[in-house]
Amino acid sequence: MKSIGVILALAFLKIVSCQRTPTISYISQEQIKDIGDTVELLCSVQYGQEYPVLWIKFNKEGGSDQLPLSSGTSLIVRDSRFALRYDTASSTYTLQIKDIQETDAGVYQCQVLISLNNRISAGVELQVRRPPIISDNSTRSLVVSEGQPVQLNCYAGGFPTPRISWRRENNAILPTGGSIYRGNTLKVSAIRKEDRGTYYCVAENGVGRGARRNINVEVEFAPVITAPRPRLGQALQYDMNLECHVEAYPPPAITWIKDDIELSNNQHYSISHFATADEYTDTTIRVITIEKRQYGEFICRAANKLGTAQTTVQLFETIIPVCPPACGQAIYGTGVIPMSSGPLIALALVLAAFLRNFYTKY
Repeated sequence: MKSIGVILALAFLKIVSCQRTPTISYISQEQIKDIGDTVELLCSVQYGQEYPVLWIKFNKEGGSDQLPLSSGTSLIVRDSRFALRYDTASSTYTLQIKDIQETDAGVYQCQVLISLNNRISAGVELQVRRPPIISDNSTRSLVVSEGQPVQLNCYAGGFPTPRISWRRENNAILPTGGSIYRGNTLKVSAIRKEDRGTYYCVAENGVGRGARRNINVEVEFAPVITAPRPRLGQALQYDMNLECHVEAYPPPAITWIKDDIELSNNQHYSISHFATADEYTDTTIRVITIEKRQYGEFICRAANKLGTAQTTVQLFETIIPVCPPACGQAIYGTGVIPMSSGPLIALALVLAAFLRNFYTKY
């Protein structure tokens, strides 16, 4: 009777074991890898010898987009980077991926098919570290009028999520204060012309060297004019340069005016403009062989779409020529005396010419 009881017990255990539902006893934890690395994903299945076991990849963004990779102990995907091992002792299916690419990121699901409408599954997410890439919807350049509000945007993709910071060229102070600002959006309530220049959007996440975009911010403003020497003296029959410095954007139209008449290049005047940058222009008018009528106020005027500004330069008569520009010659009567003969001699001759003209008049 004892032997019969043992046989019945063994038969019962066999029936129970046949009725046991497969279970996934182990699945790998979340994996974070760099591009080019190798990863192994493990799935251990108990009581699943008689059931199909599959590895399926799901894209993280869309769960319905799935790719079967293996069935049982055989690979389905034809990619030399993928390999599958099965350990009979632990009933573990190991999916290996070599030379990981960015597109390999996603959720890898281990499934056991019990019937057409019944399956058990467990998943492991593979995240691939990617260096930052600044998005196309970030600000590239900006042109704005002085006093207007400004918003610079910078967004970047990558994993882990990149951190965004802002800097200015040559570590200049930002409109928000300080040399660094952190955040996706840099806001300026009322921009000034001093805020124009190159801004750097920097994205970093510890992978690679990071990414940077240069953003040119151009501020339009009305002209501002200064005269380095607002009063200048020169003797008759000599040349003299009158100068003014113009700061404006867009670049302005610059004119010189005398006695309500706009001056131009001719035998009496020579006008030149020197743009040292987009916003800066130095303008000079040379008064050639000065006559009495040319003494007085010269107006330097600049105008762009945002406004007009002007300043005056006074030219007055002197007895002794001013050097420069009167360094090349001295006039005695109607003759020309070379300055190479010596500055003291030339000065004496100039004084003699003045005295001669004085006594001739009086």
